[in-house]
Formats: sequence, C-alpha cells, structure tokens
Amino acid sequence: MNNQPKNPLHGVTLEQILVELEQRLGFKAMGEQVNIKCFTDSPSIKSSLKFLRKTPWARDKVEALYIHTINNKPLRKPRNKPTKQSESSQPDTSGFVWPSIKK
Repeated sequence: MNNQPKNPLHGVTLEQILVELEQRLGFKAMGEQVNIKCFTDSPSIKSSLKFLRKTPWARDKVEALYIHTINNKPLRKPRNKPTKQSESSQPDTSGFVWPSIKK
C-alpha cells in the first residue's frame, strides 16, 4: 500500500468528509460555498453521497472545501443549547422587590 503522510484525505472516506462538513458548517453553508444542488435542495448525507460518487468534479470541490475547513475553522456550536451570553442578557430579578405606593 502507498504511504501518503502529507495527503490530508488519505484514509478519510467520502461519508466521513460529508459528516464532518455537515457538523462544522451545515448543509446551508455548504450549499453557499459549493453551489451543488445536493446541498441546497432537500439535503441529506445519503443523497449527497450518491451524487458525489457519480460526479468527479463535484467531489473535487467538496474535498477542497473539506481541506480548507479542517485547516481553518472550528466546530460550529450546536443550535439547540443556549449560550452563556443569552443567559446573562436576562436581568437578575432574584433580589428585586416592587416598591410600595404611598398615598
């Protein structure tokens, strides 16, 4: 077997590439960066794999995006969990007392 220590794609399957890109960027950003219909129209890993395995030019673009992404971008934050910033933006009302109205 060929030893390819400087090839960042060596030993990485197309499915692994797609899963990693989807986790880091999401299908919407993938579709914006690589204008391929399988990322913009009802995207899924399965349909994208099917298309990319049959289309070498599209696979080349996705592999280039993967290499760029793993070298430059951190993982995106999950959408469902609130961030600390949004929690701290709410005022602390634990010590609040309404003033009494004097007549």
